[in-house]
Amino acid sequence: MSAHTLPDTAVHDTLPKLLSLHAREHGDEVAMREKDFGIWRPLTWAQMEARTRAFTLGLVQLGVKRGDVVGLIGDNRPDWVMGEIAAHALGGMSLGIYRDAMDEEVAYLITYADVAVVIAEDEEQVDKLLNLGDRLPTLRHIIYSDPRGMRKYHDPRLMEAAELVRRGEALHAEKPGLYAELVAAGKGEDVAVLCTTSGTTSNPKLAMLPAGRLLRHCASYLSVDPKGPEDEYVSVLPLSWIMEQIYAVGMGMLSRMRVNFVEEAETMMNDFREIGPSFVLFAPRLWEAIAADVRARIMDASPFKQTMYDYGMKLGLEALADGRRSRIADQILFRALRDRLGFTNLKSAATGGAALGPDTFRFFQALGVPLRQIYGQTETMGAYTVHRGDDVDFDSVGVPFDDGIEVKVENPDQNGIGEIVTRHPNMFTGYYRNEAATVADLRDGWMHTGDAGYFDKKGHLVIIDRIKDIATTAGGNRFSPQYIENKLKFSPYVAEAVILGDRRDYLAAIVCIRFSIVAKWAEKNRITFTTYSDLASKPQVYELLRAEVEKVNATLPEFQRVSKFLLLYKELDADDGELTRTRKVRRGVIAEKYGDIIDAIYSDRPAIDVDTTITFQDGTKQRIRTTLKVVDLQSPATPPARKTQPVAA
Repeated sequence: MSAHTLPDTAVHDTLPKLLSLHAREHGDEVAMREKDFGIWRPLTWAQMEARTRAFTLGLVQLGVKRGDVVGLIGDNRPDWVMGEIAAHALGGMSLGIYRDAMDEEVAYLITYADVAVVIAEDEEQVDKLLNLGDRLPTLRHIIYSDPRGMRKYHDPRLMEAAELVRRGEALHAEKPGLYAELVAAGKGEDVAVLCTTSGTTSNPKLAMLPAGRLLRHCASYLSVDPKGPEDEYVSVLPLSWIMEQIYAVGMGMLSRMRVNFVEEAETMMNDFREIGPSFVLFAPRLWEAIAADVRARIMDASPFKQTMYDYGMKLGLEALADGRRSRIADQILFRALRDRLGFTNLKSAATGGAALGPDTFRFFQALGVPLRQIYGQTETMGAYTVHRGDDVDFDSVGVPFDDGIEVKVENPDQNGIGEIVTRHPNMFTGYYRNEAATVADLRDGWMHTGDAGYFDKKGHLVIIDRIKDIATTAGGNRFSPQYIENKLKFSPYVAEAVILGDRRDYLAAIVCIRFSIVAKWAEKNRITFTTYSDLASKPQVYELLRAEVEKVNATLPEFQRVSKFLLLYKELDADDGELTRTRKVRRGVIAEKYGDIIDAIYSDRPAIDVDTTITFQDGTKQRIRTTLKVVDLQSPATPPARKTQPVAA
């Protein structure tokens, strides 16, 4: 692992100060790369500071001042990072907005925080802002980085980033010491980042994060998972999310690991493989998708390759259960698979933001990916627990980074399960303009997470579920919907699942198929279909998913087994409020939106007629008329309409 001395965060306590340090001492060293038109374009620390300085002084020239909020929206790009640091340099605060945020959320955040300037990536994001019209009374300037498609716009608020740079450079020529004065005036306890919480409601709260605390927390994390200038990181998770702020911004600035930005979401895994990073952070949904894709590719492999895959996985999982690695499995399967995925150079890997199912965790551990679970909240500066070294298990989130991080279980029951509360010196200072929420969540310095958990015999923290989501059957049996959902999502055919059963006689599931993989399976078996909803209604697909649910049931206690399920006519979507932006299920929204379907499941109806309209992100609508079959797993399976080919798991 990397081992080098980190800058003193007591002296270099803001991101602009760190940037100036690196530009001065390591000016020719590559800080970031961005892939553009198929070419990786490097940016040195000196170039990064020069553009950040121009951004800062350009914003000053536009009238942005200390205490103002600068918004950022778009894909992960170097200009986002430099725009964020520029906001901090002039004493302002940055507010990252998810690139796929809908109009309502964008309007709420900009007006709530009185955002005066937004740095937008391209035409798509500019359109989003312009379409909101007079609903954004505070927005005076929209800076865009990508000029393609922008000639047809004439809104006076628009300005290309190149023009902002020109103005900043002109001001620097006029006042060459101004930027250094602004940077020196910054203090570590100044609020630098307004970070949106994952939000179980439609309007997220804004956690106030001082730069000095963010950097000290990154230093704490780096003490247990070191990084250095020789390390490569590929930034793929949204920069508005707290953990990408920690890795791509905080750790990148502190440790000088190179941060790489992919060209497009569609090219992500190819770009990822080209870099061959030494560290990776993926959200559980992405780890699940990769595992599903690997298993789906076996569907197209030759019988010999399928046999070798099954044999290699069997050896790998058996060795993992004994706490060792299988050399044979590595030679015949895992080494080539790691190379195909771009995992060859990985020294450490992390998952966070939501729970990752144990089966998916085992899959990657057997593969030789040094995967660790991390746990935290936006308010706690992201993660504060992690697995150490080889002390990894599939059910826990490890232990705190250091002794300064206190974690305890409050009001435990007879099994030691209670609410997880934590405190450490580097947490948020409260919610922006929301004192009531601050008082509710931050009590006597302890952050009340709302998560239920306990400490196992090794002292590892185990997270069960959100307290409000832990359910109890009519028979009095408590269960965690999330735990069962994660087991279901290990199937390559399941994209999402929602477990029902609170105060009911039995458990049921609403399942969303993973369209790309089920579509491939259907084509292989000559099953015709047109749309997602059409494919999800096919009897052969129901039988395929029935087998997957029954596999999971076989691993669960009887009271946790799914008795009935149906395949939903659409995917759950954050744009519809069904998931948070970090892909957590919003159970309240599901219960309200699909209440009729849920009631029908428990009224013992064999099928449910649906006639509804769904709206896509581009505003187009589609009417859905279909019949949802309710599969009762207590009754025998119906034979498929035609013979389908067996698929290697």
